[in-house]
Amino acid sequence: MFQLTGKTAIITGGGSGIGRAISTMFAKQGAFVFVFDIDEKGAAATVAEIKQAGGKAEAVILNITDQQAIKTAAQKIVDQNQRIDILVNNAGVAHVGTADSTNEEDFTRLFNINVKGVYNCLHEIIPFMKAQQKGVVLNMCSIAASVGITDRFAYSMTKGAVLGMTLSAARDYLAFNIRVNSISPARVFTPFVEGFIAKNYPGKEEEIFDKLSKSQPIGRMGTTDEVASLALYLCSDEAGFVTGCDYPLDGGFIKLNN
Repeated sequence: MFQLTGKTAIITGGGSGIGRAISTMFAKQGAFVFVFDIDEKGAAATVAEIKQAGGKAEAVILNITDQQAIKTAAQKIVDQNQRIDILVNNAGVAHVGTADSTNEEDFTRLFNINVKGVYNCLHEIIPFMKAQQKGVVLNMCSIAASVGITDRFAYSMTKGAVLGMTLSAARDYLAFNIRVNSISPARVFTPFVEGFIAKNYPGKEEEIFDKLSKSQPIGRMGTTDEVASLALYLCSDEAGFVTGCDYPLDGGFIKLNN
C-alpha cells in the first residue's frame, strides 16, 4: 500500500524539515522527487540522502516567488518525465507579531512566499495535470488557519489564504480528476523551529520549547515523519476518494484545548 512507483513529485521547500521528510519518504515509496528550494545546500543534502537510499531525486534551485522560474522548471520536468503527478506546496516562512507590530516589509514578505508562492506553483503546474487528466496537490497549511494564535498575525493571514486556495482549487478541478487537500500541523519540531525559538526568544529557549510542547494536549511537538506519513497517504492512490479536506495534525490542539 501507499506506493508511488513511477510517479513524479514536486516538493517545495524540500531541503529541510517537513519538506525533507516528505521528499525522502516519497522517494522511498518509489517516486521520482524534484526538490524545489532556494537553499542549494539543503536541497543537495536531501537529494544525496535519497540517492544514498537507492531513490531518485533531483534538486531544482529557485525562488517560489518567481513565477517564470516555476514555469521553466515545470516544463523541464514534463519534458524529462512526461508528467507531474504530485505537487506538495510546503515551502513557507513564519513571523512573530501582531497587527500593529508587524511592519509592511515583513507582511509583504510573508505574503509573497506563503501565498503567492503557492499560487505560482498552482498556476504553472495544474495545467500539466489537467492535460493528463489526473494529479494530486497537497498544501501545507497550519492550525493558525483555524484558531487564533498569539503573535502570529501575518502568518495566520497567509495560512488562512492557503486553506481558502485548497478548497477553491479542489472544487475547480474535480472534472479533471485532480485532488487537492491540505495538512494543518500544530507545532512540529524541526531545525527551523529550533532556530526560530533561538532568534525570537534568546535566553529563554528551554522555557519556550517546553511551553510550545505542552500547548499540544498530547504533551509534545509532532515529528516531521508523522507529517510525511499523512502526506504520503493523501498523495497515494489509497486516498482516491479524498479531496477538499484539511487535516489537522495537531496533537489535539484545535479540539481538545479547553
